[in-house]
Amino acid sequence: MKKNNVMIIPAKPQRHHSSREKEKLRVAAYCRVSTETEEQNLSYDAQINHYTDYINDHEGWTLAGIYADDGISGTRTKERLEFLRMIEDAMDGKIDFIITKSISRFARNTLDCLRYIRKLKEKNIPVYFEKESINTMDSKGEVLLTIMASLAQQESQSLSQNVKLGLQYRYQQGKVLVNHNRFLGYGKDEEGGLIIIPEEAEIIRRIYREYLEGQSPYAIAKNLEKDGILTGAGKTKWYDTTIRKILQNEKYIGDALLQKTYTVDFLSKHRVKNTGEVPQYYVEDHHEAIIPKNIFYAVQEEMLRRQSGKRGKNGVKRSYSSNNCFSNIVVCGNCGDIFRRVHWNNRGKKSIVWRCVSRLENRGTKCTARTLPEDDLILTTMTSFKKMLTDKKEFLNRLMLAIEEGMGAKNSRSLFDIEEELDQLQLQLIARTSSKEEYNDLAEKIYALKDEKERVLQEEAGKENHKKNLQSIEQFIQTQDVETLEFEDKLVRQFVDKILVLDETIEVTFKTGTCVRIDG
Repeated sequence: MKKNNVMIIPAKPQRHHSSREKEKLRVAAYCRVSTETEEQNLSYDAQINHYTDYINDHEGWTLAGIYADDGISGTRTKERLEFLRMIEDAMDGKIDFIITKSISRFARNTLDCLRYIRKLKEKNIPVYFEKESINTMDSKGEVLLTIMASLAQQESQSLSQNVKLGLQYRYQQGKVLVNHNRFLGYGKDEEGGLIIIPEEAEIIRRIYREYLEGQSPYAIAKNLEKDGILTGAGKTKWYDTTIRKILQNEKYIGDALLQKTYTVDFLSKHRVKNTGEVPQYYVEDHHEAIIPKNIFYAVQEEMLRRQSGKRGKNGVKRSYSSNNCFSNIVVCGNCGDIFRRVHWNNRGKKSIVWRCVSRLENRGTKCTARTLPEDDLILTTMTSFKKMLTDKKEFLNRLMLAIEEGMGAKNSRSLFDIEEELDQLQLQLIARTSSKEEYNDLAEKIYALKDEKERVLQEEAGKENHKKNLQSIEQFIQTQDVETLEFEDKLVRQFVDKILVLDETIEVTFKTGTCVRIDG
């Protein structure tokens, strides 16, 4: 067999050009402190000074930049703007070598740390960690780096757990931390306590008042925009979701529910709503209230009432509307569904009428309720008001009886008894054994009592609100003259509970419970 002639071509000698030899190594330094305390700020300045002197003192090195993030956690590189700028400059060929104090300063997330190290290695850019004496371009560098970065990640996880325990301890002591920067109605005093800002508090009171007067969150938002009132963030745009959050925020009654959200991952810092996965802490009377508790719970009761909606015989739920004073209160005597306001064009004659929703949606196949012109609806309502004012004595007697009955009504269980039982369960929870079954049993009892307490508070608020309505109607009857009475949306919203449309008559039921029947 003929022997092949093989010529070995050696690798070319790696010689630097004389111009390259004269070039200095462009060295950058990265430093970071994780909190914003005065002590850490001094450390931050010290690191910058140290690396500036350290690089300038090395012959053959030139300072490519000091990249420093102040007060930002190392577990999420996406939030460290200076770190990301350094990586970008390195990729653009502006940096030859990077120095940092330690792996934990560079990153506490193993995956992120290795990803960026490898990205830099592809560009032949070493990273030197002073504390660990690791150069990422060494053969042992990545093995050591993987071990050290993993330890740094465990350290971050341990720190995160310690922070959680510290927060839970503060929660148990009733210590509340509230970000007041976008908290409409409150600011902070010199000691960090919540204080009321009067002009903002009046906006909060207005929102609660308009809601109880029948306005929807959307309508309230539009009213605030129309009047040029700014949100807690200083924006001109209001959203109905913002109004709902204000209406449901217990801090406006001086209380505080702690740990509404919790962190599910210490690396991503992703927070989710707490629906019972971790304990919550409710602190009563923590700060001065803007909204009285009876008003707050009356709003919660009204919210539930609107969410439940009205249903016709077909079971279709009707959403709440506050566009018109008659919305949601005009009810069909035939099928039980509500009436809707319709712009009607009947043989070229345009008018506004109210028609049963069931009839509108089913084109008359299920309900035969009559069509009611809006002018007739207004006239009937005014007639019922005039009848009430004409028979003042009778209506006032009924009012007094209704007020007395309301004052005498008792809840099935007193608030004192519920709170006493809750206190006992709290003591058992604190002194509990490690038994999971015991804990679950206590938790279920506490949740049940908490719901019962809220129901009682809402009932009491509803009674108080009803009493005020009765008293306002009483004042209206005593001071209003039938001759000067004029139709107003406010009258209907404030005093009328339901208008039942029958074939031959219309029944107007006031919030006192009194019903007036009008023929026609």
